[in-house]
Amino acid sequence: MRVFKLLVIALAFTLVSCEDYFGEKTDLDFIEVPEFSTRDIAYVPIQPALNNFGRPVSIVAGFDELIYVADELTEEIICLDESGREQGRFSVPGLKFVTQDRSFDLLAIGTKDTVVNGIAYSLSAIYRIDQLGNSGYGLDHAEIVNTIVHPFYFKNSFSSTDAQVTFNGIAVMGDNVNPTRNNQYYVTRQGPSPNNANQGPDDAVIIFSNDDDYLSPISVQTSSGLFNDYFKDPFDISTLTKAPQFSASNSPDFFFTSRDPNNLLKVQRIEFIESDFGAEYRPVIYGPDPVSDGYLNEPGKFTDPMGVTVAGDESRYIFVSDANTDSIYQFTANGLEGVPPPPASGETKYAIASFGGTGIGLTNFNEPRGLAYYNEILYVCDAGNGRVLRFKLTLDFD
Repeated sequence: MRVFKLLVIALAFTLVSCEDYFGEKTDLDFIEVPEFSTRDIAYVPIQPALNNFGRPVSIVAGFDELIYVADELTEEIICLDESGREQGRFSVPGLKFVTQDRSFDLLAIGTKDTVVNGIAYSLSAIYRIDQLGNSGYGLDHAEIVNTIVHPFYFKNSFSSTDAQVTFNGIAVMGDNVNPTRNNQYYVTRQGPSPNNANQGPDDAVIIFSNDDDYLSPISVQTSSGLFNDYFKDPFDISTLTKAPQFSASNSPDFFFTSRDPNNLLKVQRIEFIESDFGAEYRPVIYGPDPVSDGYLNEPGKFTDPMGVTVAGDESRYIFVSDANTDSIYQFTANGLEGVPPPPASGETKYAIASFGGTGIGLTNFNEPRGLAYYNEILYVCDAGNGRVLRFKLTLDFD
């Protein structure tokens, strides 16, 4: 069955751009080209706003060229095409997050009701959803094929504090050289215990295999030593493996956000280094540069970052949503805030393209959460306003 599925997926990649396979090719003429001067560099809204949501908190641009949104209020995954037309819905109990791996499976975070020692609990869980049914592909044909429930993936015992642990985010790794690593995934986990069953603290980034087997928590090597408690209140997470790159980056590096109020560096990149002496994870520190007025690791830059993503195109832009400032922050691949000026402009200073503020306008937000980027369009889950907003950089319009 697994071999058959891989063959079907390979065929899907071959046909993904063909009309009538996933449906007719999406007409993007709905995007109105705004009027702007060459000196105006900003993210402008694409109308209309997508309002068919209760509380959208997570979004992913899939490798199947579709958009998936997790609606926390309705507990549904909602699938859209690029124009915003709804393609289907799928219910997941306690839904709070959704992403897609390179085999087109969805990975969703929700809850699982169970009874332990006669007491009812609603435990944090990861659901694997296969969209390939006997009669077609999509949410209308989807089914849950595996469920990972905390804490039973790494221990058989249970304590009441385990019910306080939550999974928060998932990020898939892509690797075209090592099939074992391809589609492995990181999970951010948050909870009260400083050492759970000798597996380290509940607050952690942990790794699962592409068959959903628990591998290990991540320890981080710094100049001060090796820390198994490096992650404090970790929330969202993003690797460099993003659509539309069919040949994904082989780097296991990832970005994560922290909601720890005492952490001055609330968004960080962790790199994976292999050498003759072994392998380790290390933090990447982005410093200031005169060409920009801001940078990713600027102390106190963020207050409550709840979303992070990386562009899958050659720009490699980094985006962060801050639910406290109701703003979206944009950085270059080297961590500098802003967009480099066009080569012929004569300018050297990066143009700050971060934007937002509290409100209901098309460039305002009320608790922005999940982020996605695809085909030069930035998608933002405006959770408090019950909508998904789309933006495009003025420099990217033809």
